[in-house]
Amino acid sequence: MSVLLTIILTVQMLSALSMIGLILVQHGKGADMGAAFGSGGSGSLFGASGSANFLSRTTAVLATVFFVCTLALAYFGNLRPAASGSVLEGAAVVAPVVAEVASAPSTAASGVGQIPAK
Repeated sequence: MSVLLTIILTVQMLSALSMIGLILVQHGKGADMGAAFGSGGSGSLFGASGSANFLSRTTAVLATVFFVCTLALAYFGNLRPAASGSVLEGAAVVAPVVAEVASAPSTAASGVGQIPAK
C-alpha cells in the first residue's frame, strides 16, 4: 500500500508542476487579439490558435489527473483497518490485566517493612 501511495503522490506532484509550467506559458486573451492583427508572436510553432488549443487541452488533462490523484490520496488516507474494532473493545481487553496488577500484594509498595518501630 505504501508503494501505491508513493506512486500516486509522485504523479500528483508532477502533474501540479507541469500545470504550473503550462499555465505560465499560455497567452492571455489579449495576446490572441494581437496575434490576429499580425503581431510578431503569431508565427509560433503551433500557429496563432493552435498553441492555445494544444496548451488548453493539455492543461485540462493534467488538471483531471491532479484531481483524480487528490481524490485517491484522500480515499486511501481515510481507510481504517477492518480488524481493529472499536476503542471500547480494546479497553475491555486491557482492563483485566490492569486489575490483576493492581491487586497483587507487594510489601515494597505497601511500605510495611519501611516503617521504623518505636
